[in-house]
Amino acid sequence: MWWSISRRCLLLSAVIVCAASIGPERAAAAAVSTEEARAIAKEAYVWGFPLVDSYRIQHSYFVDTGNPEYKGAWNEIHNTARVYTPDDKAIQTPNSDTPYSFVGTDLRSEPLVLTVPKVDKERYYSLQFIDMYTFNFAYVGSRATGNDAGNFLLAGPSWKGQKPPGIKEVIQSETDFAFVLYRTQLLGPGDIDNVKNIQAGYKVQSLSAFLGQPAPPPLPDIEFIDPLSPADQKTSSAFFNQLNFILQFCPTHPSETELRARFARIGIEPGKAFDAAALSPEMRNAIEEGMADAWAEFENYKKSDIDTGKISSADGFGARAFLGDRYLDRMASAVLGIYGNSKDEAIYPAYFTDAEGQPTAGGNRYTLRFGPDQLPPVNSFWSLTLYALPESLLSANKLNRYLINSPMLPQLKKDADGGLTLHIQHESPGAENEANWLPTPSGPFFMIMRLYWPKPEALDGKWKAPALVRAQ
Repeated sequence: MWWSISRRCLLLSAVIVCAASIGPERAAAAAVSTEEARAIAKEAYVWGFPLVDSYRIQHSYFVDTGNPEYKGAWNEIHNTARVYTPDDKAIQTPNSDTPYSFVGTDLRSEPLVLTVPKVDKERYYSLQFIDMYTFNFAYVGSRATGNDAGNFLLAGPSWKGQKPPGIKEVIQSETDFAFVLYRTQLLGPGDIDNVKNIQAGYKVQSLSAFLGQPAPPPLPDIEFIDPLSPADQKTSSAFFNQLNFILQFCPTHPSETELRARFARIGIEPGKAFDAAALSPEMRNAIEEGMADAWAEFENYKKSDIDTGKISSADGFGARAFLGDRYLDRMASAVLGIYGNSKDEAIYPAYFTDAEGQPTAGGNRYTLRFGPDQLPPVNSFWSLTLYALPESLLSANKLNRYLINSPMLPQLKKDADGGLTLHIQHESPGAENEANWLPTPSGPFFMIMRLYWPKPEALDGKWKAPALVRAQ
């Protein structure tokens, strides 16, 4: 009996020594079959893609001072007093209706106070609060809080304080870093100075500065790792090293305890290095196959559910309570239009195909017709924006026109019955129709309609976006 116990102890010691000598990646992988690893990698990739792609964007905005997309430091507001053009390439499917302002927030040390000015009631504006998972966890603005001035406190997951005097609302992020995306409506080319005046009234300061108190001791600087390119995010197993870096700022949500434990079985753990080179060739191949499986599932989902209209943007953006464990919806939304609004704020009918189910292509001529009294029902405004594929970026054209929106209605040509027909094609539809022309690239493209502050009939499906008809 003693010999048996001793032998077991020796064997156990050998296993422990062996595991220690081969490194944590090999040790973890040794307990997982290649089939299991492939399945876990697929699941973790679908779950983690929005985090990694968001990190890529925010690294270009707030970390990489040499990047042409760099905006400035964390915890400061950075205004862009213009609409987006094809030269803006960091973020997929940007809108070109509302000049943006940005705050990349580091909430580890203390909360921030965000101040908004009074905005004319006829003008739409919003602050969209996005955590590192890409959940929209709060809103300030025309729909959510009105157009009056106010101070709003944004706190990280560890803050336990009380609402200070002078604060309208406390907003809490479940991740240490968050992104606040401001949209200020531009009513026309001559309106840009009014937008600049509103942007000048957006203020951000630390809570200690707001209260006139000493600031807490500074935290050590973070050594941010370089992000992967969009192409490498699709195929490189270094994706999971990026994910591990990000997860150290994302406390585990109670609903995902088992999920995160499952990911840990292949080395996906907060703050730990994921070194694919330390894995066996078979295990490394299984991880990469899992990534490919995730993209295959996305492509199938896009063709069967998104392109056919079964699933819309209303299903893919929102708070954690709304999206829950619909991780494929969250991934698809990040791929096709990261940082989209929650449905109460805006919905996005999309045109990836025409009325016959054929992919949209620049060699064709299309019309999009709104019947009398059938314009998009909104409390604020609507737009139709065109994007070139595969980049999902605005498409350069000789008119420098990337969208048609409701502020342009006075300049658009109405049909005899009061309806509105838009012409979507590469070549001019003729001088008499150029006011209603949205130029396409010569190759593939898609369009996104945006309904800001949609009315109930847009949300409940009573109003339907018109079909895109290919001219014969």
